[in-house]
Amino acid sequence: MKEYEVIWEIFNKCPRNQMRDVFVEEIEIEDPEEYVKKKFQGKDVSYEKTVLEDGTVIFDIETSGIKQRCSFTEF
Repeated sequence: MKEYEVIWEIFNKCPRNQMRDVFVEEIEIEDPEEYVKKKFQGKDVSYEKTVLEDGTVIFDIETSGIKQRCSFTEF
């Protein structure tokens, strides 16, 4: 298992409100992609995975018309 800091952002759909909900947690998992699949299981979801040079894994997610992002940084 690997330890990650996960930042989960939910983007606001209101055009005049650019704030977003942000949640931060530390978790132990083997595979960030499996974590994302389980988190949004049973929902109409699509995502795009990006791996940065520093190893951070980012998932840009759209579910039920709401844009979200999960960023995984390994400790």
